[in-house]
Amino acid sequence: MARGLDHIVHAVRDLDACGALYERLGFIVGARNRHDWGTHNRVVQLPGGVFIELLTVAEPDKLGSDGLSQQFGTPNRDFLNRHEGLAGLLLESRDAAADAAGFREAGIGASEALRFGREGRRPDGTPIRLAFSLAFARDPAGAEAVFAACQHHFPENFWNPAFQAHRNGATGVAGIVMVAENPSDHHIFLFAFTGEREMLATSSGVTVTTPRGTVQVMEPSAYARHFGVAPPDLAHGARLAALIFTVRDRAQVMALLEQAKIPAAEQMGRIVVGPQDAMGATLVFEQP
Repeated sequence: MARGLDHIVHAVRDLDACGALYERLGFIVGARNRHDWGTHNRVVQLPGGVFIELLTVAEPDKLGSDGLSQQFGTPNRDFLNRHEGLAGLLLESRDAAADAAGFREAGIGASEALRFGREGRRPDGTPIRLAFSLAFARDPAGAEAVFAACQHHFPENFWNPAFQAHRNGATGVAGIVMVAENPSDHHIFLFAFTGEREMLATSSGVTVTTPRGTVQVMEPSAYARHFGVAPPDLAHGARLAALIFTVRDRAQVMALLEQAKIPAAEQMGRIVVGPQDAMGATLVFEQP
């Protein structure tokens, strides 16, 4: 089964500062949530079924030997010991147990299906139950990121159109960009992880088009050329680096950024907020 984007993790040391940044960027940001293994998050929902998980390791003493600590909490802690930025890519899953088995058979499996849940609240304060199962994968070519398939058990309790009407006119996530010294080294992993069997290879790198968004792997000089920013540090492996949003009106976004005093540049018809101003991530806004 081909898997589309489900959510992207933006790991930071100061979760509230990151939430404030995304609000200044024109997004609606959810309240702080807490996980049993010590990570806290705030969520930005986008139309079309993708969300951004703003994440910090707020209680590292809670990290243990359980699967979610080992596969999610500890890697994010280690990532944050080195830098901030995009630290995880999770794809949609209809059956996390089947995806875990498929990842294992393909040689990229990192866990069985791991289920967890928490209580959430509707805008009116009504409590609701949220639960997810994650099947983790590992890129054998080496990538400094968490990869998993994510199954929503109560999607009707999670998604809310009221949280998706952003001031910046964001209409979805077009894709995510990873930077690697040799993009072709990662194509076998991407085939198995996304379930897609077609890939576009160019001089800039490789692109997989999923049912919901693209996953691009670029070599460093191509990344700098496309986005006008320096590539991330690859000392610990390939890195997730740029997140591309679609918006209704690029001029509206630029006006909002100017009002918020957030530095941005026009690059190849897109608006780019660089990692020095977006807590380690490159945030890109394009008008289809």
